[in-house]
Amino acid sequence: MMKTMIIVAHPDLRTSRIHRTWTEELREHEEFTVHSLYNVYPDGNIDVKREQALLDSHDRIIFQYPLYWYSTPPLLHHWFDEVLEPGWAFGPGGDHLRGKEIGIAISTAGTAASYHPEGYNLFPIRDITKPVEALANHVHAAYLPLYVLHDSRNVTDAELRESTEAYLRHLAAGHPAAASVNA
Repeated sequence: MMKTMIIVAHPDLRTSRIHRTWTEELREHEEFTVHSLYNVYPDGNIDVKREQALLDSHDRIIFQYPLYWYSTPPLLHHWFDEVLEPGWAFGPGGDHLRGKEIGIAISTAGTAASYHPEGYNLFPIRDITKPVEALANHVHAAYLPLYVLHDSRNVTDAELRESTEAYLRHLAAGHPAAASVNA
């Protein structure tokens, strides 16, 4: 059975309607390890060896976060810098993530229509998330299709339930198909 770790990177999870709901639901399922970076490292001092051991013990790693200025929240970027060391994650001897699966589950404030060349943000969401895809490639991991919930500020309770259920299906699908909830 594939062991999946969800690395949640929300700067204030308790105030996030979307990510708090997703995370609470994920914690109800024993097949997932939920690891909230901002809760574990509120001071930003990352225990690199602990994080590497967690990565070693899982086959699939999903980074869950709100899109933050077209990127990841700051602590997740710092986590990448600290944990994915040369000689461990890449380069000579750096094969710890080789063959694992890496994916992302994100929310955006913009609508799905805003993530197109003619839209407000000018670029498709897949283009904006390519740095994580490039990271997966660099460490010789398989990159999974992304899961995204757009227009997160306007999601109804019913749409939030639907997105949570779709997220669980996405994770359970083995090599999940691309998913997008266009709220």
